[in-house]
Amino acid sequence: KGIYDEALSSFFRNVDTRSGGDGPDIYKGKICSLKARALLIDMEEGVVNEILQGPLRDVFDSKQLITDVSGSGNNWAVGHKLYGCQYRENIVEKLRKTAEHCDCLQCFFIIHSMGGGTGSGLGTFVLNLLEDEFPEVYRFVTSVYPSGEDDVITSPYNSVLAMKELNEHADCVLPIENESLFDIVNKIHQMINSGKLGSTVKQNSLVTSSAGSAKTTQEKPFDAMNNIVASARFEGSLNMDLNEISMNLVPFPRLHYLVSSLTPLYTLADVNVPSRRLDQMFSDAFSRDHQLIQADPKHSLYLACALLVRGNVQVSDLRRNIERLKPSLHFVSWNQEGWKTGLCSVPPVGHSHSLLALANNTCVKPTFIELKDRFMKLYKKKAHLHHYLHIDGMEQSCFSEAILSLSDLIEEYSELDATKGGPRTDPSRLKIAV
Repeated sequence: KGIYDEALSSFFRNVDTRSGGDGPDIYKGKICSLKARALLIDMEEGVVNEILQGPLRDVFDSKQLITDVSGSGNNWAVGHKLYGCQYRENIVEKLRKTAEHCDCLQCFFIIHSMGGGTGSGLGTFVLNLLEDEFPEVYRFVTSVYPSGEDDVITSPYNSVLAMKELNEHADCVLPIENESLFDIVNKIHQMINSGKLGSTVKQNSLVTSSAGSAKTTQEKPFDAMNNIVASARFEGSLNMDLNEISMNLVPFPRLHYLVSSLTPLYTLADVNVPSRRLDQMFSDAFSRDHQLIQADPKHSLYLACALLVRGNVQVSDLRRNIERLKPSLHFVSWNQEGWKTGLCSVPPVGHSHSLLALANNTCVKPTFIELKDRFMKLYKKKAHLHHYLHIDGMEQSCFSEAILSLSDLIEEYSELDATKGGPRTDPSRLKIAV
């Protein structure tokens, strides 16, 4: 409708371009020029330049971009130690500028990849910076994990070094795996080609054929993000803010990795498929095929689970489906009622309803074990270590501390797994003497 409302103001500023865009937001008036409340950082300028030439070029404020030319050479130490020190002041200044334009700064949302040098190194450096500069503000991180047949030879090093920082400095991490994204893209292609739902795709299939597929894959990680963000933007009868996710789903500070699943899968693809029946949508959210990492939460242990629904769905539909699914899901004995629900009345474009499930579940453990194994294969031979150790401030102890941190995390999940299937004990109640 061309009106600047509260839903838009959550993630965009409305600026009058004639005044240089630094004035106050223009409330409740017509949209002048929307600028995302975002900071784009990349030590290889190609991707940012592409955005600036693409359809979103007017949405990002050119003063909120930080780029270098050479990239980080797939080296965590270059991103974290070298570029971190070099760009610290610049990043802090731009972060503060963006934060000052917010009336109510709720949380930071970081999107980065784990396999390369800038995403893993500088990405986690920014995470640390946010904790130093804004200690009270929640830090949500969406991390794209490399797949087993990744073409970056040093990605296990980069990912494990980054994991230590995520363990210590993030409030909530939504891991997403390239392999799962490939599978999802493949399913969408099959749906398009067959014109119907229900086509099965064998596990670990990779879509590598056409440039078009690769492009779709690049867009997919934002699906889960868009659904969380959109739910936070729009009104609903049972709306929740982002901080409630962390408050309700993270019972132990280090176990803050949430598995996301999304239905329907084709919310971003322009696929002419009839919308799924409501109950089927809830069942899909707990199946392997709809997870954004290669995991099976149904056969692992739940610490807590959130269901964020968009569209024409009633609270009674939510309750009914939770009761229906409960018997087949294993929850920890001390949190049998660990469900958080959110209802947002505005559905995604082109759909009657959609569902994002966020599960704090021990099914993330195999992903971390595989990462540890790939790290150890390189580390036992000390392969490629010299590339890291010649960077100032980088010592071999950084590697041993990082793998210890990951091992401890895996151990914590194993201890929880060991309680699965045990007798359900009700917590002892206080006895009141009458």
